[in-house]
Amino acid sequence: MIDWSRVSELREEIGAEDFDEVVEIFLEEVEGVLDKLRANDRSALEQDLHFLKGSALNLGFRKFSMQCMEGERAAAQGMGDSVDLPSIVTMYEQSKLTFLQELPNR
Repeated sequence: MIDWSRVSELREEIGAEDFDEVVEIFLEEVEGVLDKLRANDRSALEQDLHFLKGSALNLGFRKFSMQCMEGERAAAQGMGDSVDLPSIVTMYEQSKLTFLQELPNR
């Protein structure tokens, strides 16, 4: 679910103090986009999923990023209505929980 080697790599690249700030910004920005998805707002679905995919990949949310990538592809092919938004939201929530619970031990 979480690519812990990516998390460690990012922490080493930017330092522990800046890492905490990056995590906070990531969570805030992603939550904002997810609020749109929770409301089934598909007006910018491809762009929203692209943003989520990149942000998630950068912070090591591997499975969530993969789900966003699949949804982004579907939206780009005109099949945005087929994207399972509740599943994407659930994967994010599970990933976030795992990340926050296990991060202090890493």
